[in-house]
Amino acid sequence: MKNQQNFPVYKLVIIGANGGIGLQCVEQALQAGHLVTAILRNPAKLTIEHPNLKKVSGDVMRPGTFEDHFENQDAIISAIGVAGGFGADKPTTLYSEGNANVLKVMDQKGIKRLFLISASAIEISPVLPFYVRLIEKYVVQKLLKYMYADLRKMEILVKQSNNIYWTIVRPPQLTNQTVSGKYRIAIDTFLKNCLKISRADVAHFIINNISNQATYNTIVEIGY
Repeated sequence: MKNQQNFPVYKLVIIGANGGIGLQCVEQALQAGHLVTAILRNPAKLTIEHPNLKKVSGDVMRPGTFEDHFENQDAIISAIGVAGGFGADKPTTLYSEGNANVLKVMDQKGIKRLFLISASAIEISPVLPFYVRLIEKYVVQKLLKYMYADLRKMEILVKQSNNIYWTIVRPPQLTNQTVSGKYRIAIDTFLKNCLKISRADVAHFIINNISNQATYNTIVEIGY
């Protein structure tokens, strides 16, 4: 199946569809002509209406609430995230257990493609400016220690998964700028001066690399 631009049309499931990156993924996937199933705890919070959009209630921590919506899908985008900023960091298993549930259901349904959102600062990049490395190590990693600990667990379990073509996206500081489509990426290595990226451009990368085999089973840093 193809859209008017002669590009493939994918059936995409977007989990955490009302979050910053998730919402952008929904909007851009629909603009590109894809068929989107948006899974979120309260579908009423997603105000977008579109003939190619199906909004359903689901909780990533309870596989029984979303497994039926994985039937006959081409790819899963997991854009889940804990609420709040620096001050809201508390022990969590959302990323590790939630995405473990996603992987299990994908295996059951025979779905191969998965995108996940992590964070660049969970690993101190040697190609960042010295002062940024200090801030990440002594400020960011300490303030977000619980979230980052769970993201590390998530990355380990994803790397151990079989028969899944996964891409872990590690963005730096996120902004609310509109989509530009102009950014740099580094695959399985560190991106020099990876300092900022908009949520919209993270989504742009995801939606435009669904079938890019160069990103299969890789960690991608992205930034301006």
